[in-house]
Amino acid sequence: MTHLADLPVWAAIPVALFLLLGASLALIGSIGFVRLRSFYERVHAPTLGTSMGIGFVLLASMLCFTVLQSRPALHEILIAIFMVVTTPITLMLLARAALYRDRSEGSDDVPAAAPVQAAAPLATAPPATAPPAQEPGPPV
Repeated sequence: MTHLADLPVWAAIPVALFLLLGASLALIGSIGFVRLRSFYERVHAPTLGTSMGIGFVLLASMLCFTVLQSRPALHEILIAIFMVVTTPITLMLLARAALYRDRSEGSDDVPAAAPVQAAAPLATAPPATAPPAQEPGPPV
């Protein structure tokens, strides 16, 4: 049996909205994964859907269990931290590995490299001049 029947209406409505919003974002990310053509386009949509979608699902979970247990439910914060840290890192590592592989194989699907702009010359200070040499004078 679930205890969700004990959830008050004032908490059930935001929980349901957060769950629907999180599921919708995950669905949008999945649709983007299916519709986009190349790997480099595909890798971006699920990452955003996962990050934002899981955030709203975790928010709904925190609200639900905080109200049901009459104490703050903070386990979800750890899950959110791990997701926020690991998802972009995984995206970056996958994209770099694919880019390296495709460039070394000479594939046509490789995105163009960003043009390298010439660096502006650094402003240099005028050469320091040595102070004029002092003539030895009478001892003081």
